[in-house]
Amino acid sequence: MDFTLPYTEEQERFRKEVRDWLENNIPVAMREPVDSEDITEEQEKFWRGAQKQLATKGWLYPTYPQEYGGGGLSGDHESILMEEFHRIGGVRTPNATLIIGTLLVWGTEEQKQRFLVPMLKAEVTSFQKFTEPQSGADMANYQTRAVRDGDDWVITGQNVFVSGRGNNPDYLWGPAVTDPDAPRHRNLGYFMIANPSPGLEVRNQNLVNGHDQHFIFLDGVRVPGANLIGGDHQGWQVASSTLEEEHGGRGQAFPIDETVDNMLTYARQTKHDGVSVGKDPVVQQDAMQAYLESHVNGLFAKRTFWMYQSHTEIVYEGNQSSVWQRESSLRSTATVRDVYGMYSLLGTRDPLAPHGGQQEVAQRSRAGQNHAGGSTNIAKVVLARRIGISRTKERPAPTPSTAIKATA
Repeated sequence: MDFTLPYTEEQERFRKEVRDWLENNIPVAMREPVDSEDITEEQEKFWRGAQKQLATKGWLYPTYPQEYGGGGLSGDHESILMEEFHRIGGVRTPNATLIIGTLLVWGTEEQKQRFLVPMLKAEVTSFQKFTEPQSGADMANYQTRAVRDGDDWVITGQNVFVSGRGNNPDYLWGPAVTDPDAPRHRNLGYFMIANPSPGLEVRNQNLVNGHDQHFIFLDGVRVPGANLIGGDHQGWQVASSTLEEEHGGRGQAFPIDETVDNMLTYARQTKHDGVSVGKDPVVQQDAMQAYLESHVNGLFAKRTFWMYQSHTEIVYEGNQSSVWQRESSLRSTATVRDVYGMYSLLGTRDPLAPHGGQQEVAQRSRAGQNHAGGSTNIAKVVLARRIGISRTKERPAPTPSTAIKATA
């Protein structure tokens, strides 16, 4: 069965336009390195400028509404853009993008103009501020407090494992307890917190998987009431819209598995003692299993993306994709170590590293990323609730796909 996505002549013309622009405007020296830790200040500065140009063309956030700075394009156009960016090594976006859908669903028109428009135009950056040190991803046990003071809120708390490049986002966004006496799920607000602000500190975490994780310290940080997204007891519901997409609910326009693709290339082309690595029957079986699981993951992600763009109700599909990706990627990571042997641990600075060290970067990343957006166990619990085999049932949170009427 051929799963190749067919494109129309118009779409192929669009691809050529994108490819020509990228090749003419993105110098080789500015393309994303294998390890994001190797990005230079010059590259960061270059991409901030390039992203603004892309936003003006509608290519940075292609499927979001034009009225707020998006491209107003189709899911097929986003797929083409993702393919071409991957081919050339482009840095896609300066933002933690999950806030975009949340603002579209929950933000007032004034908030969309103040927060969403500058994000879609690549004028500001933002980090998602969710995980706390004492409770991880358990937002029902959230400790960060927001105390009302006149028209403002004063926020105190800590976060860990907050993702993003650099230490200077323009905004942090996430929940805080606004009413400690209210029941769980009705005691939170959801805030846009400007950075810098007095009492706010963003500090790097030096982890095995890189330096793009941060500590956040908030000590009496004053936030205007106008920066509260939703009501002062609706933070759980607002955050649920964020998590709906983070747990796979938007799918992916162009899911890729560079690690597995590289492993197959390595098995075909690399010889030990004059014999191709892929001639080993055990390697063949393991590599093909990883290949099949990788493509199943791609099909799950593309299906959900199509449903999202079609404004089709998504119940369990995003979570199914999330659970499969989390578990299959761990299996393929182990397979990479078996196929490459010690070469799987050679990094970007070692001249003997296959694929410029990509497989070593992936090994370190996978060590921690299965906990991103909540653990695999949380993803399984959500999936169980969606398919009706849990003690409790759960409805999907609203996203732009379900809460906003399609225009086409």
